[in-house]
Formats: sequence, C-alpha cells, structure tokens
Amino acid sequence: MARKRPSSTFADLVAAMPAPPEDEPVRFHGTPLGDGGFTDADGCHWRLARGPLDVRRAKRLAVTADRMTMDVEWDDRSERWLPRVLPDEERPAAWLAARAGYGAATRTSYAAFEFTDDAGRVLLFIETYC
Repeated sequence: MARKRPSSTFADLVAAMPAPPEDEPVRFHGTPLGDGGFTDADGCHWRLARGPLDVRRAKRLAVTADRMTMDVEWDDRSERWLPRVLPDEERPAAWLAARAGYGAATRTSYAAFEFTDDAGRVLLFIETYC
C-alpha cells in the first residue's frame, strides 16, 4: 500500500513563515552569546564582535573598554534580565576575580567576549560558568 505524501513539507512551512522586521531591536532572550548580541536598558544594541578572547586581550579591555559587564541583573525599566554593567570602581576587582578563574576547569570559570555598538564603542562581556 502506497503512503500518502504530505501536502506540505517542513521546508515549505519554514519558507512560508514571515521574516522578522529588520528594525525590531534584538532583545536578550537567552544569553548574549547565543543571541549574537543584546539590547541594553538604554536601547543600545551591542553585537558580538569576537570571543572567547585571549586572556591578554581581555585584560587590556578590562581597562580600555567603554563598558564592562559581568553576571546578569533584573532591569525594572525593561522588565528583563540584562548583563550587569560594572561601575568603573568595580572593574579592577571584577577582572581579578575573572582572571583567577579564566578558562579554568573548576567550579566557577570565566571567559571574555568583545561586543561593539554602531557608534564604535566596545563592551567587555565576562561570562560566568558555574
């Protein structure tokens, strides 16, 4: 007995789906790494530029990057989880903690990634793995 061929294939269904609007901002849904970027609470879109970074480049960016993030926090304005932007005074201590566990196969380890925005600013994103 011959099997009936389905009237639509999965590829046909995917092709029929509407494309997302290009002007819609990218939101942080999973991780900025998995999403390839994120939009911060101020509406600035940060795109993943490179990473994981070599420890020497990460150390340099810990000092020179326009912004540095580590961990996530709940943002009340946008009502979503966002990477936590560190104030300048917290950056040295955060880098020391990250450097101690950079790429380590221990309970907590860290990796750094570089993000950029349309204005050319640089953000150092330190991912924490538990």
